[in-house]
Amino acid sequence: MLALLTLAASLAARSSGEDLAPASTATLRGVHFTGWTAGSPKARARFADEMKQAGFNAVVIALKDFDGHVFVPDVPLAQKTRAYARAIPDLPGAVKDFKDRGVYTIARIAVFKDDHLARARPDLAVHFPDGAIWTNASGTAWVDPYREEVWDYAIEIATRAAAAGFEEIQFDYIRFPSDGNTRLCRYSRADHSDETSAAALREFLVRARAALKPLGVKISICTFGLTTSVDSGMGIGQHLDQLADLVDYVSPMMYPSHYAKGQYGLKDPNSDPYLTIQQGVRDALDRLGGHSEKLRPYLQDFSLGVRYTPAHVRAQILAAEELGVSGWLLWNAQNHYTWSAVEAGPVLKPALSAAGSGLPPPALPPLTLPPPVLPSAAPADLQIVNGPFDEAASSDATRTEVR
Repeated sequence: MLALLTLAASLAARSSGEDLAPASTATLRGVHFTGWTAGSPKARARFADEMKQAGFNAVVIALKDFDGHVFVPDVPLAQKTRAYARAIPDLPGAVKDFKDRGVYTIARIAVFKDDHLARARPDLAVHFPDGAIWTNASGTAWVDPYREEVWDYAIEIATRAAAAGFEEIQFDYIRFPSDGNTRLCRYSRADHSDETSAAALREFLVRARAALKPLGVKISICTFGLTTSVDSGMGIGQHLDQLADLVDYVSPMMYPSHYAKGQYGLKDPNSDPYLTIQQGVRDALDRLGGHSEKLRPYLQDFSLGVRYTPAHVRAQILAAEELGVSGWLLWNAQNHYTWSAVEAGPVLKPALSAAGSGLPPPALPPLTLPPPVLPSAAPADLQIVNGPFDEAASSDATRTEVR
């Protein structure tokens, strides 16, 4: 209840008691689907219809996730290491189904977090000092971001995705490991530093651009949400402005549940999605030189710590759109999306203050905020490992990993 009242107060502060305008200015509204969901003709048709009815016009489809499974056929290294899974039996047909309905198609490819490849090819893995394969806090292995063979593997998958008809390639996990004892990570470069790691990510993108741009596809990347506000590299090599000039779009994973308490001066960012996204987007626009067309954040459409309602989802959308951000993507690990969050009509009619007294709502806090609060480890993003899509299955048929 407190979370809902806090949310209502934030929205009320901007409305003066009047109905809020519908979130209707976005030019790209997207959702993420697992490969297993996209591979089911029945699920694909249902979701495509629901998307169009709710005003969505883009879909991100996972073609390679952090477990290392690849849903694109005939990739030599995937075949050799048995990473290929037949989640999408007819990839061009799946893409065509969405495009025929006017849905823009984005292929998501996890790059350096790849448990399968690291174990199948230990020479490409991040290692412990004793030579064993390094694993993070949840036991997942990573491949070495300095290894050019790993770069070429991701680019090969991307070129085949473009050939299947995808209009955009989105590289995820384009970073170095974050969770677990990263001080024990050993890479193929003994002089590993923030400078060398940031350079490696840029060099990968330069190579990807050279391969993909002649194919006519757009390129985007996913980054930690906090990269919008922190430029230290956070030990993962991600500097938003350094990466943004090599891609068409950047998608910080700005899930309020993943920000530390006290971030942006907020007692609990998870309970105040509007102000969390507002400040994160402001910082991102500063780093991008005001180029709002490059910013396409992932927003939270799931509950973690706070039960998220359509109002929580809509508050994030409004915060982004009011600052001129014309595209955004929703994330839900089980692909259970809150379509009503963006349908026509007001979010709510806030008539009372947070205390329910009827007094005027509190003013927004000043825009000059304390420095960001850095957690002990870089903030996590949410991913999922799925099995085949089953409409009758309950939500616990999927396994969710916080990354």
